[in-house]
Amino acid sequence: MEIILTLIVFAALLYLLYRMQTKYVKYSYRVFAGLGIGIVFGAIIQLLFGVDNSITQTIVEWLDVVGLGYVRFLQMLVMPLIFVSLVRAFTEMEGESNIGKIGANVLAVLIITVMIAAAVGITSVLLFNLDGAEFTRGAAENARIAALQETQTQVEGMTIPQQILSFIPNNIFNDLAGLRGTSTIAVVIFSAFIGIAYLGVARKQPEHGDFFRKIIDSLHAIVMRLVTLVLRMAPYGILALMTKMVATSSPAALANMGTFLIASYFSVIVMFIIHALILIIYKVNPIQYFKKVWTVLSFAFTSRSSAGALPLNIATQKEVLGVDATTSNIAATFGLSIGQNGCAGIYPAMLVTIIAPAVGMDLTDPVVWGTIIVVVAISSFGVAGVGGGATFAALIVFGALDLPIEIIGLLVSVEPIIDMARTALNVNDSILAGVITSKRLGTFDEDTFNDNDRQVTPDMETN
Repeated sequence: MEIILTLIVFAALLYLLYRMQTKYVKYSYRVFAGLGIGIVFGAIIQLLFGVDNSITQTIVEWLDVVGLGYVRFLQMLVMPLIFVSLVRAFTEMEGESNIGKIGANVLAVLIITVMIAAAVGITSVLLFNLDGAEFTRGAAENARIAALQETQTQVEGMTIPQQILSFIPNNIFNDLAGLRGTSTIAVVIFSAFIGIAYLGVARKQPEHGDFFRKIIDSLHAIVMRLVTLVLRMAPYGILALMTKMVATSSPAALANMGTFLIASYFSVIVMFIIHALILIIYKVNPIQYFKKVWTVLSFAFTSRSSAGALPLNIATQKEVLGVDATTSNIAATFGLSIGQNGCAGIYPAMLVTIIAPAVGMDLTDPVVWGTIIVVVAISSFGVAGVGGGATFAALIVFGALDLPIEIIGLLVSVEPIIDMARTALNVNDSILAGVITSKRLGTFDEDTFNDNDRQVTPDMETN
């Protein structure tokens, strides 16, 4: 009876969010309403039934139909989004003279900032004096470690050159199906080659180029419509995900990991400040910038999916910030699998630093710092922009440095909470790359940037 009553309440909360939609409440308000309601509802479930109670577990299984169902829909869109967005960036170009400059500038921003993020992660561990020996292990942690050991077989024993080689697709259909850990960047590379091939065909055989461009335009319209349908599910999915997270989070475990949680958020905030300083260097008003990216960052924070935020990311850059269409598509797409400041920069660097003293790494040696930062930067290529990307990035780094992976599994209790901030930082870094590249190449539209009436919603057409 308790389960049925709880699910009836959950259904009523879903209906409440639906009514907000019919009343045309702003999308960002509905997303945060789902977040807030989920936190409260999850806390009530935990207070009534406890964390490990069979009633709670059964309730969570039903909540997963909505929450994990939403996540799977986001994952379904990742490869089509990457392919269509990146290829369309090429089909929208007038010529191919700037494509190298755009790509090089975007990559430079992503790589430099992820290296800075790694340094920030190392510093935060030392500042907060984090010690992995103080982390406790329970049943959930042991289960997580066992799962990670199985996953580690994908990257175990791979040298850095082998990791780089794994980025290159040898069977694009496997990568479109996401069957490899580096499938995301493999699809990025394949899409870039398709785009470059299109430019050559369009120049020598314009009739075929026009036909291909029309096909891509049609595919883009269909995929963006799919994206709109999935993004409309976000408030409901976030409600279910947050309810589950709070209902199943042990207060004791959160207290045990409290210092790491604080250190992680401290690192993310520092990186946001560094992003703001970079904007100032390029004479972009950071206050105006963050006002305009608030919607997409809040979506990324609550959804924990850089890939799910891709269409809002592109629309925000082009329609709200004034970044040209080609740069916005390339920056947003590259940012899904390269240089993620939160998941592939701060997080693995912090974990390595925590375990470093136990394995004989001298953190007073600048060479050790440099090694960690370089390995983190290289390993940041190919991290998927969906849940679990940070864990995979950490596994790659730990494999390259030949470190034990147990410390990664010990953080299972706070992983979802940290992942929200990391994802928002990842998305902001890709937007930053687009803005800086557009400024450097002289294609930035100042009038669009300064127009406060321009806002982005999930229904905005992304070009």
